Amino acid sequence: MEAVNIKELNERIQRESAFVDILSMEMNKVIVGQKHLVENLLIGLLANGHILLEGVPGLAKTLAINTLASAVDAKFSRIQFTPDLLPADVLGTLIYSQKTEQFTVKKGPVFANFVLADEINRSPAKVQSALLEAMQERQVTIGDETFRLPDPFLVMATQNPIEQEGTYPLPEAQVDRFMLKVVVTYPKKEEEKLIIRMNNSGEFPKPNRVLKPEDIVRAREIVREVYMDEKIEKYIVDIVYATRTPKEYGLGKLDGLISYGGSPRASISLAMAAKAYAFIKRRGYVIPEDVRAVCHDVLRHRIGLTYEAEAENVTSEEIITDIMNAVEVP
Repeated sequence: MEAVNIKELNERIQRESAFVDILSMEMNKVIVGQKHLVENLLIGLLANGHILLEGVPGLAKTLAINTLASAVDAKFSRIQFTPDLLPADVLGTLIYSQKTEQFTVKKGPVFANFVLADEINRSPAKVQSALLEAMQERQVTIGDETFRLPDPFLVMATQNPIEQEGTYPLPEAQVDRFMLKVVVTYPKKEEEKLIIRMNNSGEFPKPNRVLKPEDIVRAREIVREVYMDEKIEKYIVDIVYATRTPKEYGLGKLDGLISYGGSPRASISLAMAAKAYAFIKRRGYVIPEDVRAVCHDVLRHRIGLTYEAEAENVTSEEIITDIMNAVEVP
């Protein structure tokens, strides 16, 4: 690609990405701190991926996606996952009308632009699979009819890492469907003071509607145009390959700790998330720092740990950090 083209593309993306600042500003009006969470929601939204959030209760996970839906003027639905939930409660079902003597389709809460699957690991595999099919195929079959889901369609699932009583952990193949797994941490002291103050005053700022769903669909097409050099592609492939064959990258010490590495879906997600991150930073091309910024969130849930790793208290975070330190940066 010629330098002139890059310059033109850069200018165009600077113009087109102006809404990112406005959207972030609206979200920051309501959500105190949690910059990493807000940034990842925007990456998921622009890269057409779904997000799995892990964090203790009360860290504004629900508030974040609700605020995003309000700012984008999109349809939002929240599904509280419980052990007695059925696939029909999520997708919808056929209802018989005695008046017309026919079955009519009643669509479920999954027919929305933003779907919050709250505590997804509280429901059995049957319900989880129903939602994950909708995420992957972007369609739902009820009876013998197939319905397309609205565009944009973003699922944000939350899970509580502390309490494992009565939970059904997501199988690896299903976790892999999420582009990002974000670990939400506690706010800083100053931020928490502000949260208390806001709650005590009872005055909660409301986000303004600054975008329409079709603006997001258009922005996604532009994100795909962000330039990615062959060297960056090689860097992404090297990182993912290092999760499969660490020995080749001088990481023999990780050999007995990884049971399986990232699949090609990990490479695709890493590339798309890096492009979206560059777009958020209002750049028309991807640099290695973009890949490094999203690496933990993209790969965290895609590396299987052996019993040996668990016995030694080695986490996938540490493994990713070691890989990023070992793989040569272009």
